[in-house]
Amino acid sequence: MKLPNPPEIFDGAIRRAVVIGNGFAGAENQCIGLVRALGLSNHHFLFRVARPRGGINRWLHWLPVSIHIKLDSVIRRFCGIQISNKVSPFSNDKIGISNVLEADAHHIATMARETFHKDGPLLVVASGRDTISVATSIKRLAPENVFIVQIQHPRFRLDRFDLVITPQHDYYPLTPHAQRQIPWFLRRWVTPWEPPGRNVVLTVGALHQADSTALRVAASTWHDELATLPKPLLVVNVGGPTGNCPYGVDLAKQLVFMLQNVLWSCGTIRISFSRRTPEKISRILVKEFATNPKVQIWDGEGPNPHMGHLAWADAFVITADSVSMLSEACSTGKPVYVIGAELCTWKFADFQNTLQKQGVARPFTGKENISESWSYPPLNDTAEAATKVIAALAQRGWTIRA
Repeated sequence: MKLPNPPEIFDGAIRRAVVIGNGFAGAENQCIGLVRALGLSNHHFLFRVARPRGGINRWLHWLPVSIHIKLDSVIRRFCGIQISNKVSPFSNDKIGISNVLEADAHHIATMARETFHKDGPLLVVASGRDTISVATSIKRLAPENVFIVQIQHPRFRLDRFDLVITPQHDYYPLTPHAQRQIPWFLRRWVTPWEPPGRNVVLTVGALHQADSTALRVAASTWHDELATLPKPLLVVNVGGPTGNCPYGVDLAKQLVFMLQNVLWSCGTIRISFSRRTPEKISRILVKEFATNPKVQIWDGEGPNPHMGHLAWADAFVITADSVSMLSEACSTGKPVYVIGAELCTWKFADFQNTLQKQGVARPFTGKENISESWSYPPLNDTAEAATKVIAALAQRGWTIRA
């Protein structure tokens, strides 16, 4: 008589992940980068917390996302604007007014509970202020079935998460120097409430997807276009001004002058602009270098060469506003020069100081010889954070199985 197959036994292995994003590439790339480092790049779902956009909504981003959505619904009904019906977050249909897949805490928690014994625990990785309420709700609804990782500092009640991964400069507001800059009645709203606890992992910069495997793939993909360029190849990444790193046309003119001074030592210069780059800044660089045979400018058309640049560049010049671009470049071990660091304030100035103290970045002066390389221990934040996640999972008796 043939015995029935024994029931499946839960082995404590995590085989899939849910990424909860806020629609911003800088936040979502950190989540996906961590998932890649954990070996789950082909086993994750991406959901987004959808804030209403357009019209008066640009002035309402200070509201908690749940209140913002309800207020937008009231305004639209009052104005007679039809609201699309929501669909399941696992549907391929687009939903609502933001055209993104909806992160539904109840749906995700139910999935985690119902599939726990078959597929193991669910890893949930979220990033950005708008994702906090969804991530904590999942934790509350399925505490025994999920492991919640929140990237970027949620400011208070860090015990709501299994692990928080955040740059060390997020704790700059707790330093005596920073405290003197904040009125006492605002401190509770703009600073972490306590020093990092046991469930906090500190990084130097942002997590990202530019790991060694991704760079090998990019090197192959972009070989025909970049490998034959005259060396050394200097890649210039221009972001855009922010509240804590303000700049304008003066910095663009300064960058033009400095690039002209180092042009003699370059084989090729490749300039890329981000979505945040104001036209008045990009126009200055395009006007100056568009006809220079040694300079190539990506116009935003066609595939984005960013990963190819990381793979093939010999050195980088990057505006100080972008923690993400700097973190990626500083993970390559190649020379990284920063322009505009002196304009940064608050915790972003602390980030720039840390890069320079660790020797992974230097101020761009325009006096450099780009053909003279220098090196440093590359930032390895994403892999190190993944190691901490694995250790924290082990304390619960769980493992990662790709």
